[in-house]
Amino acid sequence: MEPITLEQAKKLTPGMTIFSRSDKNANGSPQRWKVSGKAQTWKKDPKRVSVPLKRGMYSYSHLTENNLWYFSLTDY
Repeated sequence: MEPITLEQAKKLTPGMTIFSRSDKNANGSPQRWKVSGKAQTWKKDPKRVSVPLKRGMYSYSHLTENNLWYFSLTDY
């Protein structure tokens, strides 16, 4: 599993699924996160990105340039 690159993160669209590289489910499979909104980028700082994520009913997070290596586009 390779980590998501900055360019791939900018192209994520709502409804896509990404996988955690570090956290696993009880059966050993990687946790799935759903992209729940549009990727936010900055014109003055092109190295920044923020993508809203959702997992389960109550878990929310953001994919940012600081935590790209936690996530992958493929599960294995």
